[in-house]
Amino acid sequence: MSVFGRNRLTTVVLLIPVFSFLFLGRAKGQTQWAEALIERKIDSLLALMTLEEKLGQLNQLAARGDWVAGEKGITEEQKQMVRRGEVGSFLNATGAKTLKEIQRIAVEESRLKIPLIFAYDVIHGFRTIFPIPLGEAATWNPELIEKASRVAAIEASAAGLHWTFAPMVDIARDPRWGRIAEGAGEDPYLGSTMSAARVRGFQGEGLGKVGTLLACAKHFAAYGGAEAGRDYNTVDISERTLRTIYLPPFKAAVDAGVGSFMSAFNEIAGMPSTASAFLFTKVLRDEWKFTGIVVSDWTAVMELTRHGVAATQGEAGVLALRAGVDIDMESKIYVTDLPHLVRQGKLSIDVVDRAVRRVLRMKYRLGLFDDPYRFNDPDREKAVTLTADHRALARTVGAQSLVLLKNENRILPLSKNLKTIAVLGPLATSKRDPIGSWGAVGRAEEVVTVLEGVRNKVASGTKILHAAGCSIDSLDRRGFEEARRLAEQSDVVLIVIGESHRMSGEASSRTHIGLPGVQEEFVREIAKTGKPMVVVLMNGRPLTMPWVYENVPAILVTWFAGTEAGNAIADVLFGDVTPGGKLPVTFPRSLGQVPIYYNHKNTGRPASDQDFFTSKYLDSPVTPQFPFGYGLSYTKFVYSDLKVGTEKIRSTDSLRVSVRVKNDGDGKGDEVVQLYIQDLVASVTRPVKELRRFRRITLNPGEIKTVEFTLGYDDLAFYNQEMKFVVEPGTFKVFVGGNSVDVLEKTFEVVER
Repeated sequence: MSVFGRNRLTTVVLLIPVFSFLFLGRAKGQTQWAEALIERKIDSLLALMTLEEKLGQLNQLAARGDWVAGEKGITEEQKQMVRRGEVGSFLNATGAKTLKEIQRIAVEESRLKIPLIFAYDVIHGFRTIFPIPLGEAATWNPELIEKASRVAAIEASAAGLHWTFAPMVDIARDPRWGRIAEGAGEDPYLGSTMSAARVRGFQGEGLGKVGTLLACAKHFAAYGGAEAGRDYNTVDISERTLRTIYLPPFKAAVDAGVGSFMSAFNEIAGMPSTASAFLFTKVLRDEWKFTGIVVSDWTAVMELTRHGVAATQGEAGVLALRAGVDIDMESKIYVTDLPHLVRQGKLSIDVVDRAVRRVLRMKYRLGLFDDPYRFNDPDREKAVTLTADHRALARTVGAQSLVLLKNENRILPLSKNLKTIAVLGPLATSKRDPIGSWGAVGRAEEVVTVLEGVRNKVASGTKILHAAGCSIDSLDRRGFEEARRLAEQSDVVLIVIGESHRMSGEASSRTHIGLPGVQEEFVREIAKTGKPMVVVLMNGRPLTMPWVYENVPAILVTWFAGTEAGNAIADVLFGDVTPGGKLPVTFPRSLGQVPIYYNHKNTGRPASDQDFFTSKYLDSPVTPQFPFGYGLSYTKFVYSDLKVGTEKIRSTDSLRVSVRVKNDGDGKGDEVVQLYIQDLVASVTRPVKELRRFRRITLNPGEIKTVEFTLGYDDLAFYNQEMKFVVEPGTFKVFVGGNSVDVLEKTFEVVER
């Protein structure tokens, strides 16, 4: 029986009946009739609501209650607000049992019995934690990441949640920005594929079905372009750059069916995102036809006063709601400051009703009016959380995310029968750091450390020695001597170094992106032993550490690899999995090169060693330490026979591109085949390369595979001087290879129709 059947007001029953066929309104392929039915129900409900109740639906609060037995509730004051209809959704409350009780208050003790939405930052896993999103992007495997997001949705929804504030799809070209860890890196095409994959994973076959979460594309828009890489800072870019670089992953989310958006903290060219009608009305709703809900980021509505575009909180609320931000997260401005402004005629009730309608429509789509308790089953929560299958998938994703940067003398993979291995470094035994930032409800005690992973992998007769040597960020060198002594006793040394989980993520920008503390000194000290060395790097961003890159023979980037980090890393170190990850972001040689990214524009004076007056540095090459798309394998891949289907095409035609890839080594391995294009001459300047396709393939030793791609209009188009998205006639290059630098190339021409 529906909530209205159990706890009904006569007027509500008369005007908002719950029909058994409401399922049709939530199912994929909804009929126009069912949609119209929902709209009639919303009309009826709006007619019953007071102004305060309407604005209450637009008010989102953070749970302030205590954690009890792993669940977090709300305060007594917040419960009273629910009873008065002053809250439409909560974030950070969790637990099937706890959320059922909060929902009960809403649907049994409030006047109109409108259910609540419960949201949480489920960024890269809920209880089973997967690699940070930057690491997930390094898999270049969207199908796998869709599965990871599906697991996150299953676990989170079983804990009573309906909504995740993910995926974060911000493009980031500046590694100083801490939140680069939360996105897919620097490229709009790779970012778009990951964006769509994660939306599909979270939302499954349809909102409201068991095991699904409402996804949220954030932060709209250009948050990753913050000046100086400083979080929350100003962004000042052209509309062409906005539409070419920063908006595509958001559009991909819309195309994948994402149900919600979140505003960004930053401004763009003088207008804060949360007050931008250009973003939320013109682009999102008018151009892209988005029909879901928009939520502000934490107190972003209030922060419009700090930006200086509103003198009072009420003015800030008016600006945000008019711009198209439906829900105010945590500022409480909509519910406290807007009622009198509506009554004074300073804000149209039509603007309020439009936002309330969107929120109510989403609650219908989530199935909450039909059964508000559908996600509140403690037995199911226990059964589907941190299962063996989920951990196994986390291990697979972790292993596929690892990027091998160096492997001189084929130190890797290691033998499982070595006599003695030294596992050194401050992160070798860390259980919290592999979770990374935004670890949801992941528990450190459930994480497999690198030391544990190595011990799980080696033969019973192998001796494992361990010393931290130093901490992550202190200047204490007293542990060097013991660590060096253990290294001298060993056949090989694994040094696990990098950042702590707090050094990347929100509000974690850095002006120095090298190894913190004395870690580099520690590596230098151990290198003096002459023992074979492998650096295992934990990081939430590209790190500049040129001495390590140039002098350590083997380096494995592991990001923050999640619950199964140690096992995934050991799988690669010992060869049970051949590394196949590729960098989703450029690694600079030094901080002075930042921002650095592969798809840059040319200049009138490109860098040249033969000409002094060109765009270069006096003290460093302009090239990166490791380019976008880079990553080694234990085997060798050879590219040949690049072909284009035709040398001339019309703009409306498609172009087939093929290349032969051979595993020329002695082991099975994965390769990410990457296709880039360049428009050589256009009416506005174009990048030197742009990623347009990729495919992760597996080849056995000696196996040859022909990989085919098809390019179409959108792949060749750009925004011209009139900001029209067009393909212009002219010559193009197509590049295919294993990274953005080492490629084969062909030329083709786009001709007039």
